Amino acid sequence: MALLDLAMQGLAVFGFILFFVLWLMHFMSIIYVRLHLHKKRPEVKQPFMQLAGVSLLKPLKGVDPNLISNLETFFTLDYPKFEILLCIQDQDDPAVDVCKKLLGKYPNVDARLFIGGKKVGINPKINNLMPGYEGAKYGLVWICDSGIRVKPDTLTDMTNQMTEKVGLVHGLPYVADRQGFAATLEQVYFGTSHPRSYISANVTGIKCVTGMSCLMRKDVLDQAGGLVAFAQYIAEDYFMAKAIADRGWKFSMATQVALQNSGSYSIGQFQSRMIRWTKLRINMLPGTVLEPVSECFLASLIIGWAAHYVFSVTDYWLMTSPQGGPLCFSKLDFAVAWFIRESMAVQIFLSALWDPTISWRTGRYRLRCGGTAEEILDV
Repeated sequence: MALLDLAMQGLAVFGFILFFVLWLMHFMSIIYVRLHLHKKRPEVKQPFMQLAGVSLLKPLKGVDPNLISNLETFFTLDYPKFEILLCIQDQDDPAVDVCKKLLGKYPNVDARLFIGGKKVGINPKINNLMPGYEGAKYGLVWICDSGIRVKPDTLTDMTNQMTEKVGLVHGLPYVADRQGFAATLEQVYFGTSHPRSYISANVTGIKCVTGMSCLMRKDVLDQAGGLVAFAQYIAEDYFMAKAIADRGWKFSMATQVALQNSGSYSIGQFQSRMIRWTKLRINMLPGTVLEPVSECFLASLIIGWAAHYVFSVTDYWLMTSPQGGPLCFSKLDFAVAWFIRESMAVQIFLSALWDPTISWRTGRYRLRCGGTAEEILDV
Protein backbone atom coordinates (compact mmCIF):
# COMPACT_ATOMS: atom_id res chain seq x y z
CA MET A 1 0.00 0.00 0.00
CA ALA A 2 2.89 2.36 0.74
CA LEU A 3 4.21 1.91 -2.79
CA LEU A 4 0.72 2.44 -4.25
CA ASP A 5 0.29 5.64 -2.24
CA LEU A 6 3.72 6.84 -3.37
CA ALA A 7 2.91 6.10 -7.01
CA MET A 8 -0.41 7.95 -6.81
CA GLN A 9 1.25 10.91 -5.13
CA GLY A 10 3.92 10.98 -7.84
CA LEU A 11 1.32 10.87 -10.60
CA ALA A 12 -0.62 13.68 -8.96
CA VAL A 13 2.47 15.86 -8.70
CA PHE A 14 3.34 15.09 -12.31
CA GLY A 15 -0.20 16.02 -13.38
CA PHE A 16 -0.03 19.46 -11.79
CA ILE A 17 3.44 20.09 -13.22
CA LEU A 18 2.13 19.02 -16.63
CA PHE A 19 -0.82 21.41 -16.28
CA PHE A 20 1.53 24.32 -15.52
CA VAL A 21 3.98 23.46 -18.33
CA LEU A 22 1.27 23.06 -21.00
CA TRP A 23 -0.41 26.34 -20.14
CA LEU A 24 2.99 28.05 -20.09
CA MET A 25 3.70 26.62 -23.57
CA HIS A 26 0.33 27.88 -24.81
CA PHE A 27 0.89 31.30 -23.27
CA MET A 28 4.41 31.70 -24.68
CA SER A 29 3.34 30.55 -28.14
CA ILE A 30 0.33 32.87 -28.33
CA ILE A 31 2.32 35.89 -27.12
CA TYR A 32 5.20 35.17 -29.50
CA VAL A 33 2.90 34.73 -32.51
CA ARG A 34 1.07 37.97 -31.72
CA LEU A 35 4.27 39.96 -31.31
CA HIS A 36 6.49 38.41 -33.98
CA LEU A 37 4.64 36.87 -36.91
CA HIS A 38 3.31 38.83 -39.89
CA LYS A 39 4.95 42.04 -38.71
CA LYS A 40 6.43 44.48 -41.19
CA ARG A 41 10.02 45.16 -40.24
CA PRO A 42 12.07 48.15 -41.36
CA GLU A 43 14.97 47.39 -43.69
CA VAL A 44 18.21 46.68 -41.84
CA LYS A 45 20.84 49.36 -42.15
CA GLN A 46 23.88 47.14 -42.83
CA PRO A 47 24.69 47.41 -46.56
CA PHE A 48 26.15 43.89 -46.57
CA MET A 49 22.97 42.31 -45.35
CA GLN A 50 20.87 44.35 -47.75
CA LEU A 51 22.93 43.07 -50.67
CA ALA A 52 23.74 39.57 -49.42
CA GLY A 53 23.38 37.13 -52.28
CA VAL A 54 21.24 34.04 -51.73
CA SER A 55 21.43 30.68 -53.48
CA LEU A 56 18.04 28.98 -53.37
CA LEU A 57 18.30 25.18 -53.44
CA LYS A 58 15.05 23.61 -54.58
CA PRO A 59 14.77 19.78 -54.30
CA LEU A 60 12.10 18.48 -56.69
CA LYS A 61 10.58 15.07 -57.28
CA GLY A 62 7.34 14.48 -59.17
CA VAL A 63 4.56 16.96 -59.78
CA ASP A 64 1.27 17.82 -58.14
CA PRO A 65 -1.48 20.28 -59.13
CA ASN A 66 0.17 23.13 -57.19
CA LEU A 67 3.81 22.61 -58.14
CA ILE A 68 4.08 25.11 -60.98
CA SER A 69 2.21 27.86 -59.10
CA ASN A 70 4.33 27.25 -55.99
CA LEU A 71 7.58 27.36 -57.94
CA GLU A 72 6.55 30.47 -59.81
CA THR A 73 6.33 32.44 -56.57
CA PHE A 74 10.11 32.06 -56.24
CA PHE A 75 10.69 33.44 -59.73
CA THR A 76 8.78 36.58 -58.74
CA LEU A 77 10.69 37.28 -55.51
CA ASP A 78 11.44 40.96 -54.96
CA TYR A 79 15.10 40.65 -53.99
CA PRO A 80 18.18 42.23 -55.63
CA LYS A 81 20.58 39.29 -55.71
CA PHE A 82 19.57 35.64 -55.72
CA GLU A 83 19.79 32.50 -57.84
CA ILE A 84 17.41 29.56 -58.13
CA LEU A 85 19.03 26.13 -58.30
CA LEU A 86 16.42 23.56 -59.33
CA CYS A 87 17.54 20.03 -58.47
CA ILE A 88 15.94 16.89 -59.91
CA GLN A 89 17.28 13.37 -59.51
CA ASP A 90 15.72 11.63 -62.52
CA GLN A 91 15.91 12.78 -66.13
CA ASP A 92 12.45 11.34 -66.77
CA ASP A 93 10.83 13.13 -63.83
CA PRO A 94 7.84 15.21 -65.06
CA ALA A 95 9.12 18.07 -62.88
CA VAL A 96 11.81 18.63 -65.53
CA ASP A 97 9.22 19.96 -67.99
CA VAL A 98 7.72 22.21 -65.30
CA CYS A 99 11.14 23.70 -64.58
CA LYS A 100 11.96 24.22 -68.26
CA LYS A 101 8.63 26.01 -68.72
CA LEU A 102 9.41 28.43 -65.90
CA LEU A 103 12.99 28.95 -67.08
CA GLY A 104 11.61 29.95 -70.47
CA LYS A 105 8.95 32.20 -68.95
CA TYR A 106 11.44 34.07 -66.73
CA PRO A 107 14.67 34.37 -68.76
CA ASN A 108 15.86 37.34 -66.69
CA VAL A 109 15.82 35.36 -63.44
CA ASP A 110 19.16 33.77 -62.53
CA ALA A 111 18.02 30.14 -62.45
CA ARG A 112 19.61 26.83 -63.38
CA LEU A 113 18.41 23.24 -63.61
CA PHE A 114 20.52 20.36 -62.25
CA ILE A 115 19.52 16.83 -63.23
CA GLY A 116 20.99 13.59 -61.94
CA GLY A 117 22.02 14.40 -58.40
CA LYS A 118 25.13 12.96 -56.82
CA LYS A 119 25.19 9.85 -54.63
CA VAL A 120 27.02 10.78 -51.43
CA GLY A 121 24.95 8.99 -48.79
CA ILE A 122 21.57 7.49 -47.91
CA ASN A 123 19.61 10.75 -47.77
CA PRO A 124 17.84 11.21 -51.14
CA LYS A 125 17.24 14.92 -50.57
CA ILE A 126 20.95 15.56 -49.98
CA ASN A 127 21.90 13.41 -52.98
CA ASN A 128 19.51 15.44 -55.12
CA LEU A 129 20.81 18.81 -53.87
CA MET A 130 24.54 18.07 -54.15
CA PRO A 131 25.14 19.44 -57.69
CA GLY A 132 23.21 22.61 -56.86
CA TYR A 133 25.05 23.09 -53.57
CA GLU A 134 28.43 22.65 -55.27
CA GLY A 135 27.41 25.18 -57.92
CA ALA A 136 26.04 27.78 -55.48
CA LYS A 137 27.79 31.13 -55.85
CA TYR A 138 26.45 33.08 -52.88
CA GLY A 139 27.30 33.05 -49.19
CA LEU A 140 23.77 32.31 -48.02
CA VAL A 141 21.96 29.12 -49.04
CA TRP A 142 18.22 28.78 -48.74
CA ILE A 143 16.99 25.18 -48.76
CA CYS A 144 13.26 25.22 -49.40
CA ASP A 145 10.95 22.28 -50.08
CA SER A 146 8.99 21.93 -53.31
CA GLY A 147 5.59 22.34 -51.64
CA ILE A 148 6.35 25.78 -50.21
CA ARG A 149 4.96 28.98 -51.72
CA VAL A 150 6.25 32.43 -50.84
CA LYS A 151 5.38 36.11 -51.02
CA PRO A 152 7.48 38.62 -53.01
CA ASP A 153 9.12 39.90 -49.80
CA THR A 154 9.69 36.51 -48.10
CA LEU A 155 13.41 36.41 -48.88
CA THR A 156 13.86 40.01 -47.75
CA ASP A 157 12.19 39.09 -44.48
CA MET A 158 14.51 36.11 -43.97
CA THR A 159 17.73 37.99 -44.76
CA ASN A 160 16.65 40.78 -42.42
CA GLN A 161 16.75 38.19 -39.63
CA MET A 162 20.26 37.10 -40.61
CA THR A 163 22.12 39.49 -38.33
CA GLU A 164 25.83 39.14 -37.59
CA LYS A 165 25.43 36.55 -34.81
CA VAL A 166 22.74 34.51 -36.55
CA GLY A 167 23.71 31.47 -38.58
CA LEU A 168 20.30 30.07 -39.47
CA VAL A 169 16.90 31.61 -40.19
CA HIS A 170 13.89 29.31 -40.32
CA GLY A 171 10.19 29.70 -40.97
CA LEU A 172 7.44 28.40 -38.72
CA PRO A 173 5.71 25.64 -40.72
CA TYR A 174 2.08 26.34 -41.53
CA VAL A 175 -0.38 25.29 -44.25
CA ALA A 176 -2.12 27.33 -46.94
CA ASP A 177 -5.91 27.36 -47.21
CA ARG A 178 -7.04 24.42 -49.35
CA GLN A 179 -10.23 22.49 -49.96
CA GLY A 180 -11.28 19.28 -48.20
CA PHE A 181 -11.23 17.82 -44.69
CA ALA A 182 -7.70 16.39 -45.11
CA ALA A 183 -6.46 19.94 -45.69
CA THR A 184 -8.35 21.12 -42.61
CA LEU A 185 -6.81 18.33 -40.52
CA GLU A 186 -3.31 19.26 -41.64
CA GLN A 187 -3.94 22.95 -41.03
CA VAL A 188 -5.29 22.29 -37.54
CA TYR A 189 -2.16 20.31 -36.62
CA PHE A 190 0.25 22.95 -37.92
CA GLY A 191 -1.81 25.65 -36.23
CA THR A 192 -2.12 24.06 -32.77
CA SER A 193 -0.01 21.14 -31.56
CA HIS A 194 3.02 21.78 -33.75
CA PRO A 195 3.54 25.52 -33.13
CA ARG A 196 2.88 25.04 -29.41
CA SER A 197 5.97 22.84 -29.17
CA TYR A 198 7.98 24.51 -31.94
CA ILE A 199 7.63 28.09 -30.69
CA SER A 200 7.96 27.36 -26.96
CA ALA A 201 11.13 25.36 -27.67
CA ASN A 202 12.71 28.23 -29.60
CA VAL A 203 11.61 30.84 -27.06
CA THR A 204 13.26 28.87 -24.24
CA GLY A 205 16.51 28.41 -26.18
CA ILE A 206 15.96 24.86 -27.43
CA LYS A 207 17.03 24.59 -31.05
CA CYS A 208 13.94 23.30 -32.85
CA VAL A 209 14.05 23.61 -36.65
CA THR A 210 12.36 21.92 -39.58
CA GLY A 211 14.03 21.88 -42.99
CA MET A 212 11.02 23.10 -45.00
CA SER A 213 12.49 26.59 -45.32
CA CYS A 214 15.93 27.34 -43.88
CA LEU A 215 18.36 30.13 -44.75
CA MET A 216 21.91 29.25 -43.67
CA ARG A 217 25.46 30.56 -43.93
CA LYS A 218 27.24 28.41 -46.49
CA ASP A 219 30.69 28.92 -44.95
CA VAL A 220 29.42 27.54 -41.62
CA LEU A 221 27.97 24.49 -43.37
CA ASP A 222 31.27 24.04 -45.19
CA GLN A 223 33.12 24.14 -41.86
CA ALA A 224 30.92 21.25 -40.78
CA GLY A 225 31.81 19.33 -43.94
CA GLY A 226 29.21 20.68 -46.35
CA LEU A 227 26.05 18.82 -47.31
CA VAL A 228 28.06 15.59 -47.63
CA ALA A 229 28.46 15.50 -43.85
CA PHE A 230 24.71 15.18 -43.41
CA ALA A 231 24.01 12.60 -46.13
CA GLN A 232 24.23 9.75 -43.59
CA TYR A 233 21.13 11.05 -41.77
CA ILE A 234 17.49 10.98 -42.80
CA ALA A 235 16.69 14.01 -40.60
CA GLU A 236 19.37 16.17 -42.19
CA ASP A 237 17.69 19.38 -41.04
CA TYR A 238 18.14 18.50 -37.35
CA PHE A 239 21.83 17.71 -37.75
CA MET A 240 22.54 20.77 -39.91
CA ALA A 241 20.92 22.96 -37.27
CA LYS A 242 22.89 21.18 -34.56
CA ALA A 243 26.16 21.70 -36.44
CA ILE A 244 25.47 25.42 -36.79
CA ALA A 245 24.50 25.76 -33.11
CA ASP A 246 27.57 23.80 -32.00
CA ARG A 247 29.74 26.44 -33.70
CA GLY A 248 28.23 29.19 -31.60
CA TRP A 249 25.72 30.65 -34.04
CA LYS A 250 22.23 31.74 -33.03
CA PHE A 251 18.95 30.97 -34.76
CA SER A 252 16.20 33.39 -35.73
CA MET A 253 12.63 32.82 -36.88
CA ALA A 254 11.30 34.69 -39.89
CA THR A 255 8.23 36.86 -39.41
CA GLN A 256 6.55 35.01 -42.28
CA VAL A 257 5.54 31.37 -42.00
CA ALA A 258 6.85 28.58 -44.21
CA LEU A 259 3.60 28.13 -46.12
CA GLN A 260 3.05 24.55 -47.26
CA ASN A 261 0.82 24.29 -50.32
CA SER A 262 1.15 20.77 -51.65
CA GLY A 263 -1.47 19.86 -54.21
CA SER A 264 -1.44 16.22 -53.12
CA TYR A 265 -2.81 15.52 -49.65
CA SER A 266 -4.99 13.04 -47.80
CA ILE A 267 -5.58 11.84 -44.26
CA GLY A 268 -3.46 8.77 -45.00
CA GLN A 269 -0.57 10.89 -46.27
CA PHE A 270 -0.79 13.11 -43.21
CA GLN A 271 -0.77 10.13 -40.87
CA SER A 272 2.21 8.54 -42.65
CA ARG A 273 4.11 11.81 -42.44
CA MET A 274 3.44 12.16 -38.72
CA ILE A 275 4.52 8.55 -38.08
CA ARG A 276 7.74 9.13 -40.04
CA TRP A 277 8.54 12.30 -38.11
CA THR A 278 7.82 10.59 -34.78
CA LYS A 279 10.09 7.65 -35.63
CA LEU A 280 12.91 10.08 -36.44
CA ARG A 281 12.43 12.04 -33.21
CA ILE A 282 12.35 8.90 -31.09
CA ASN A 283 15.64 7.71 -32.56
CA MET A 284 17.35 11.11 -32.32
CA LEU A 285 15.87 12.28 -29.01
CA PRO A 286 14.87 9.43 -26.64
CA GLY A 287 12.95 11.95 -24.51
CA THR A 288 10.39 12.00 -27.32
CA VAL A 289 8.76 8.96 -25.68
CA LEU A 290 7.17 11.46 -23.26
CA GLU A 291 5.72 13.50 -26.12
CA PRO A 292 2.21 11.98 -25.99
CA VAL A 293 1.61 13.46 -22.52
CA SER A 294 1.72 16.93 -24.11
CA GLU A 295 -1.30 16.13 -26.28
CA CYS A 296 -4.67 17.28 -24.98
CA PHE A 297 -6.45 13.94 -24.48
CA LEU A 298 -3.72 12.16 -22.52
CA ALA A 299 -2.74 15.34 -20.67
CA SER A 300 -6.37 15.84 -19.64
CA LEU A 301 -6.54 12.30 -18.24
CA ILE A 302 -3.36 12.80 -16.21
CA ILE A 303 -4.36 16.26 -14.98
CA GLY A 304 -7.85 14.96 -14.20
CA TRP A 305 -6.33 12.12 -12.20
CA ALA A 306 -4.19 14.64 -10.30
CA ALA A 307 -7.28 16.66 -9.38
CA HIS A 308 -9.15 13.46 -8.50
CA TYR A 309 -6.32 12.35 -6.23
CA VAL A 310 -6.04 15.68 -4.42
CA PHE A 311 -9.79 15.87 -3.80
CA SER A 312 -9.93 12.26 -2.65
CA VAL A 313 -7.05 12.84 -0.19
CA THR A 314 -8.70 15.93 1.25
CA ASP A 315 -12.00 14.04 1.52
CA TYR A 316 -10.17 11.23 3.34
CA TRP A 317 -8.79 13.71 5.85
CA LEU A 318 -12.27 15.20 6.20
CA MET A 319 -13.80 11.79 6.87
CA THR A 320 -11.35 10.95 9.65
CA SER A 321 -12.59 13.95 11.64
CA PRO A 322 -16.21 12.85 12.22
CA GLN A 323 -14.92 9.27 12.52
CA GLY A 324 -12.89 10.35 15.53
CA GLY A 325 -10.21 7.78 14.77
CA PRO A 326 -8.91 5.41 12.08
CA LEU A 327 -11.36 4.14 9.49
CA CYS A 328 -12.45 0.49 9.59
CA PHE A 329 -11.46 -0.09 5.96
CA SER A 330 -8.31 0.35 3.92
CA LYS A 331 -7.30 3.41 1.91
CA LEU A 332 -7.78 1.36 -1.26
CA ASP A 333 -11.37 0.54 -0.25
CA PHE A 334 -11.92 4.23 0.45
CA ALA A 335 -10.49 5.24 -2.96
CA VAL A 336 -12.72 2.77 -4.81
CA ALA A 337 -15.82 3.76 -2.87
CA TRP A 338 -15.01 7.45 -3.28
CA PHE A 339 -14.58 7.05 -7.05
CA ILE A 340 -17.86 5.12 -7.43
CA ARG A 341 -19.76 7.66 -5.30
CA GLU A 342 -18.35 10.59 -7.29
CA SER A 343 -19.18 8.80 -10.56
CA MET A 344 -22.79 8.31 -9.43
CA ALA A 345 -23.32 12.02 -8.69
CA VAL A 346 -24.21 13.14 -12.22
CA GLN A 347 -26.45 10.10 -12.83
CA ILE A 348 -28.28 10.74 -9.55
CA PHE A 349 -28.85 14.39 -10.39
CA LEU A 350 -30.11 13.67 -13.92
CA SER A 351 -32.43 10.95 -12.65
CA ALA A 352 -33.92 13.40 -10.14
CA LEU A 353 -34.53 15.97 -12.88
CA TRP A 354 -36.08 13.42 -15.23
CA ASP A 355 -38.73 12.00 -12.86
CA PRO A 356 -40.39 14.34 -10.27
CA THR A 357 -42.15 11.47 -8.46
CA ILE A 358 -40.80 9.88 -5.30
CA SER A 359 -41.60 6.75 -3.33
CA TRP A 360 -41.49 7.13 0.45
CA ARG A 361 -42.58 4.54 2.95
CA THR A 362 -45.84 3.13 1.59
CA GLY A 363 -46.83 6.01 -0.68
CA ARG A 364 -45.87 7.61 -3.99
CA TYR A 365 -45.86 11.38 -4.43
CA ARG A 366 -45.50 13.93 -7.26
CA LEU A 367 -43.43 16.96 -6.27
CA ARG A 368 -44.47 20.48 -7.23
CA CYS A 369 -42.49 23.70 -7.38
CA GLY A 370 -42.28 25.35 -3.98
CA GLY A 371 -42.00 22.09 -2.06
CA THR A 372 -45.64 20.95 -2.06
CA ALA A 373 -46.62 17.51 -3.25
CA GLU A 374 -49.64 15.43 -4.17
CA GLU A 375 -50.12 11.80 -3.43
CA ILE A 376 -50.40 9.44 -6.37
CA LEU A 377 -53.29 7.07 -5.73
CA ASP A 378 -53.38 3.70 -7.43
CA VAL A 379 -56.64 3.25 -9.35
